[in-house]
Amino acid sequence: MLVRRGPRVSDEEAGVVAIRLLTGRSGERSSRMRSARRPGRTTRSGSWVKRAAIGVAAAMLVPMGVSIAGPAAPASAAFNPAGFDFWVDSGMGPIKSRIFRAKDGNTNRVVYALDGLRAPETLSGWEIDTNVAQLLTDWNINVVMPVGGMSSFYADWNAPSSFAGIPPGTGSSSGSGALNALAAGPGKSYRYQWETFLTQNLRWALRDRLGFNPNRNGVFGLSMGGSAALTLAAYHPDQFSFAGSYSGYLNISAPGMREAIRLAMLDAGGYNVDSMAPPWGPQWLRMDPFVFAPLLRDNNTRLWVSAGSGLPGPADGPTAGTVNGMALEALALANTRAFQLRMATLGANNVVYSFPNVGIHAWSYWAEEVARMTPDLSAHIG
Repeated sequence: MLVRRGPRVSDEEAGVVAIRLLTGRSGERSSRMRSARRPGRTTRSGSWVKRAAIGVAAAMLVPMGVSIAGPAAPASAAFNPAGFDFWVDSGMGPIKSRIFRAKDGNTNRVVYALDGLRAPETLSGWEIDTNVAQLLTDWNINVVMPVGGMSSFYADWNAPSSFAGIPPGTGSSSGSGALNALAAGPGKSYRYQWETFLTQNLRWALRDRLGFNPNRNGVFGLSMGGSAALTLAAYHPDQFSFAGSYSGYLNISAPGMREAIRLAMLDAGGYNVDSMAPPWGPQWLRMDPFVFAPLLRDNNTRLWVSAGSGLPGPADGPTAGTVNGMALEALALANTRAFQLRMATLGANNVVYSFPNVGIHAWSYWAEEVARMTPDLSAHIG
């Protein structure tokens, strides 16, 4: 279901079902190959406020960063030979992106695809689990897939991530050293600077080395990447004229959300949310789409904002992964509905909302959303 704008709120069955199914069930993480980086107010029972409470409770039980595989990805997924590695130096060291050239060879139309919380160091999840690169290049859009950034929210962090008081370093991966091992990894011995990388280092390298247009680009992402896409568009409107958020967390200052994010980041690599941004300070609020929504309205950035219902489809089996995906999507939907109401109160008319009747936190649904979004993306970049 596509909604151009307005505060209408959907039914809340998904969140209730998620909580009921979660009770007494443990989560199941999907595995990904990883390697080291190269040197309103309402009293109705069906209100979004109730959905938010349900979703936050679910997040406390299920790690928010879980990447649910969903139905099997097409056979050509996992590695796309049409793409090529593009290394750029940064304050974090050399960072790899994967580039897919537009079918017609143009350099004017560019979109960045951002990963989720468990972003691996090998390939973007968009390449591993979907074929969106082929779809977008067939629409004559150049695709940039930054690789890495686990738990980063693609932000410039306040400090290198610490874990349980353990300073950055390495340690044994087994026995008593297992905890110390969580102090190692990207963003542990250095400070994450992903916003700087995406808006300066990578942006200008793409222009200078490939001739890509550095202005009026698009950016979209899932979950963590959806929140980040809106952040980048809000503060860099010359670079990004279009932003898409799928299952994003767009109201991170809501009650319980910081602690939900804390648990998710601990689960996804042992990262510390306090190292990213001190609680409730300017740096944290700067990352909250609900807070910076007026910038998106004033910039007139074209937005595509979506979240599923949290209800599984016929291809989603009765597994722990499906249960996790239901709960995560219920939380994302609560955040997205809150953002929708916020934009409505601001009188913003630059947003397309997409709320499919079926959909959990899974790659198959995000790939479908890219297909729905692409015509609108194509009309608003370059």
